[in-house]
Parts: sequence; C-alpha cells; structure tokens
Amino acid sequence: MSYQSIDTLQNVLGETVFTHTKDAKKAAGRCLGTLIEIITYHLLKEWGMQDAVSIERALPEYGNPDITHNVEFTLHPVVQTETRPHPNSIKFSAKNIAKDFGLSDKCNIKGHDLLDKDGTIRNACTIAESERYIYHAELYTLGNEYSTIQMNVQLQHPYAMFECKRVGVEEGMKKGPQTIEKAKQGAYVAKTTSALQKLRNGQGEQVGIIYSDGEPLIAPYEQLLQQIINGNDTDILKDFTLSVGIVSNHGNWFTSQDQNKELKVLAQSYDWLLFLTDEGLSMFITDLLLQPSKQNLPVRNAFLNSYKEGKKSNVFTKVKMEYTAHLALCRYFHTNIRRIESWFNVITPETSDIHQLKVTLNTLQDKPWRY
Repeated sequence: MSYQSIDTLQNVLGETVFTHTKDAKKAAGRCLGTLIEIITYHLLKEWGMQDAVSIERALPEYGNPDITHNVEFTLHPVVQTETRPHPNSIKFSAKNIAKDFGLSDKCNIKGHDLLDKDGTIRNACTIAESERYIYHAELYTLGNEYSTIQMNVQLQHPYAMFECKRVGVEEGMKKGPQTIEKAKQGAYVAKTTSALQKLRNGQGEQVGIIYSDGEPLIAPYEQLLQQIINGNDTDILKDFTLSVGIVSNHGNWFTSQDQNKELKVLAQSYDWLLFLTDEGLSMFITDLLLQPSKQNLPVRNAFLNSYKEGKKSNVFTKVKMEYTAHLALCRYFHTNIRRIESWFNVITPETSDIHQLKVTLNTLQDKPWRY
C-alpha cells in the first residue's frame, strides 16, 4: 500500500488537486466517493453485466410505488441486444440513435448524447423508455467514419441494485458525524425496495416473507433468499430485487472484522454487503491518478481536467467519462480483475466470497423473467 491510510491519501489529493477549493479535504472526500462508484461500475462491466446496468434509476418501494429512491446502479433483465452502424458525421444524440434503431414514437425519447463533441461518453446511456422497457445505447466501436452502437433493451424492474456508501472524517473526529444517518438511509432503501421483506422473531433470527399468487411464504430469510435465487417461480421473481451495498472504511465503518453500530445496521439490511478495503482504493488511486503508467495517463488527465479551477464540466464520473480514459479504465480492469476482486471483503452473507456474488448475479440474469 502506497499510503498509510485513506485519510493520508485524502490529504495528498487535497494538497495537490483541490488547493483552489474552499475546503480542500472535504472536496477530496467527495471525490473519493466518486471513485468508489467508478470502481463499482467497471467491476460490473468486467463481469460482463454492462448490458444489464442502469445508472441512478428511481427504484420504487415494494407495494408503494409513489415513493422512489435513486440508487447508484441497478441490474435489469435484458430482453434484446442489437448492433447497428452510425455515421460519425451525425450527432450521437438519443433522437438520432432512436431513429437508427426504429424505436416507436410511443417511446419517451431522452435528450442524452451517447458521445458528445468533446469526446465524452455516457455510460448506460438511456435513449428511450416505455412503460415496460428501458432502451440503453452503448458505443460498441468508434471508427473513422462509422461507429457501431449496441442497443440493450431492459425490463423496467431490476433484479439487483447497488449502493455505495462513504462518509468523510472531520479533523479531530473518530468518525464522520453523518455516518449513522447514511447507514440508516441505505438500510431503509435496502429493506423497502424488494418483494422479499425482512422480519425478526423473538429470538432475534431474521425471517423472510414474500408473496406467491397472493399467498405469503414465510421462512428463515437466508433459506427463502436461496429458494428465490435457485428456483423458477416467476410470480416470486416478479418484484424481487437483490440488494448489494458497498462501503469503504476511511475511519467510519471500522473494519469487516471489527464492526461498529453503523456497519451492523447495513450488514443486517442488505442481502450482500461488500467492504472496499483502504488498500484497494489506495492502489486504484496510485495506479491511475498519482503514479500512472503511460497507458493510464488518459485516466489521470480526465481526472485533473474535471477538478481543475474553472473547469467546464466533470468528465470523470460513473455517468460521464472522457472516451480515452474510459478505454484505459476498461483495459486496467480487464488486466487486473483478479487483484481488483481481492480489494473487497464480504461482510454479508458470512463465509461467502465475491465470486459467489458474481455467480448469484449471473443466476438471476438467466431467470425466466416475465417479459
């Protein structure tokens, strides 16, 4: 590990990148949160799940759709994928791409650009929506005169959702003052957005309840969760969403072995809770932002351009990324995926590892979802 702690690394970023801001350390802390989201997105992408990813979707509460919660990432059943050429001379706008693929006028066409004039790509770019489907465009290849665009058609309801949680530590404090509030927010969303609901009996054991054909099924939570994942009851699957949380330490959540109150709140609320180690985040920042190799320089350049004084726009987020930086990130994750997976400790379920999460997501992706 290149730095003794994330707090030390946060100070380094504050002193080198964010000197022009009013509170350099706080600005660097917000940036660290963005980096965790970028790591999560590219992990899912390298796992082959990019066709299913949506970013910052409003996820409705189960049985109470009037209330929605924006989450970092959702994974949706993919109904269809199709690739078509697109001339580079024509703007990569949602309107033009919808025309390329012959999308119906009944769809709600968005105002996004898949690739803008400055060479910034939009990840999981929503082109259009209908009552049942989401239409996402992906820049499959970028050529000299023509490029290839892939259209991913997803079902509206996701089979999994991901949230990333990080709270900074103020000087002289042992943990961030909002840590417990962030934990409560994450716990509430995890518990209310899936048809599989958690209860606790008098002995403190977690019990699950889900409805099949209007009838409640009640069993120990983990047993019911595995029944849903490994079974093919389409009525149970219809409104089920696996909840995955990703937290980082930085003096707030302590460690996966030494959990504090906040981490316990999250661990009992998410189906899967991953712990991104300080060593992992430090390695990502060192390899790509502070001491990059020549092939990773586009990542550093996009990062610095996004946070310099007087910047025009941020081209280093989970949503928008400068295209050459996007390619460098994809290459970095592909080359180092085994090491990157080792950056994560699994807190919930106990005795599981990150490879089991990947298997679970693939299993859910292949379910007979109601189209």
